[in-house]
Order: sequence, then C-alpha cells, then structure tokens
Amino acid sequence: MNVERPMPRTAILLIHCPDRRGIVAGISSFLYTQGANILHADQHQDNDLGLFFMRIEWDLDGFALDDAAFRQAFQPLAESFDMRWKLAYSDKRPAVAVFVSQAQHCLLDLLYRHEIGELACDIPLIVSNHVDAQGLAGFYGIPFHHIPADAENRTEAEARQTALLAQHGVELIVLARYMQVLSPEFVARYPQRIINVHHSFLPAFSGARPYHAAYQRGVKLIGATSHFVTEVLDDGPIIEQDVVRISHRDQVRDLVQKGRDLERVVLSRAVRWYLEHRILHYAGKTVIFD
Repeated sequence: MNVERPMPRTAILLIHCPDRRGIVAGISSFLYTQGANILHADQHQDNDLGLFFMRIEWDLDGFALDDAAFRQAFQPLAESFDMRWKLAYSDKRPAVAVFVSQAQHCLLDLLYRHEIGELACDIPLIVSNHVDAQGLAGFYGIPFHHIPADAENRTEAEARQTALLAQHGVELIVLARYMQVLSPEFVARYPQRIINVHHSFLPAFSGARPYHAAYQRGVKLIGATSHFVTEVLDDGPIIEQDVVRISHRDQVRDLVQKGRDLERVVLSRAVRWYLEHRILHYAGKTVIFD
C-alpha cells in the first residue's frame, strides 16, 4: 500500500536587486551553511533594466535558523547586493476576503478549490453588494456580508468593508467579478494585495456588453486577464491571461460561456500563485516563477 508522505514545511525567499555576479552563489552558500535542503530555485534577469529576480524554497527540517535569526543573519548579505527581499513560510495560511456581485462562477470556482485544498488560505468572509451569493456562501460555511455599494454611498460602504477586513486580519482581497469601482483610498490600503479579473477585450470592447460588441465585430479570440488592482481602472500589473478560439458558429451566449470559463481559471491561478509566493511585481509588470 502506498502511503502519501506529508508535504514538508518550507521557507520561500523572494528577492530582486541589481544584477551582478555572485548573487546565486552567495544565497546558496548562505543556505547551505545553515543546513538548508533546497527544493526549488528559479531566477530571471531583466537585461533592459539590469535587474535580477529569484525565488528559492527549502525544507525547514534540519534548518538552523528560526525566523528572527534568519532575518538578522541574512541582512548583511542582502545589503551587500542591495536586495529587496521577502521571506515566507508554506504553513502560514493568510486570510483572504472574496468580493462578489451577482455572477457567481468565479466565486464558486475559488470556494471549490479552497475546499479541496488547492488554495492554502483561510476565507473568513465573503462581501457582496447583492444577496445572490448568500446561499453559496452558506453552503460552504463562510460568513456572508451584504453591503450595498454604488457611486453615491461608496465612502460609507468602503468604511464598513475596511472594518471587516481589519477585524479578520485579511491579507488578500479577491474581486471575483465584483462590479464596483474601488476608490483610490481603498486601493492604497492594500497595495499589490487586491486581485481582479476581467475579460481581455479591453480597450477594444469596453462597457457593459463587451461580448455583444465582440460578436458584432466577428472576433476570433476571446480571453480573460487577472491583475493587481491599482488606482487606475483595469490597468494594474498583469498576473495571468488566457485565450480561446471561437468561430462564426459561436453565438453571444457561447462567447459568454467560454469567457466565464476563462475568467475563473485565470483568477484561480493568480490567487494560487500569490498564496505560493510566486509573484514579484516591478516596473508595472510581474515575474511569475514556475
């Protein structure tokens, strides 16, 4: 009988810094001397900007340093290479809030993947400006908060939302087809911690009926994009995109159905990569480590 081995407890180090010789050797040697068993390592150079990026993950079994000791011991090496760095642990489950409006396909996909263990996080609340998803939240046993929101009461609604997020220690906000524009003040509280998804017609077919407009134009590809939210609408650093071919046989309803499939897939990928500490953002774009 095959017995599944438990996943090791790991540490993940993300760094970026000016590119120069000796970075990989310096980090590897440091980890080796502390007893690290390196499981994964990936790196990238941006030759135009002269930057180096790296993600390295190691097994904590037998590793000599706890969190505080690592930070103290690693800091001189980081300073010598002018590194910006982040240390994370695989067993730390961040709190994630999901915002949704009426369409539930992205929410359902996230909740299912969370239920079967694909998303290593806690989801302490679902926030919506409609009541449509209340039953789905109840099915998965997640508290549901109906906060009506529109342009006229945005300040009041966001104050209630912010209080809830603080109460639950939320690290990441996922907009699972939340059809409200967030204020710049709200976005500024969560830099690179709000992930959105939208169709990839922008800017060609913006507005409330993009699939109808795309159908009238006879497009041959449709897609979806997940991205970090910034104060500029639908203009944040892109995390993931995907496309599917369509033909003259596809009607508007077919475009909508295929678009929904893409939306839920690219959103769930973005959330999983965030939770696995695979994303580095810089200069308005991202590096996604394998």
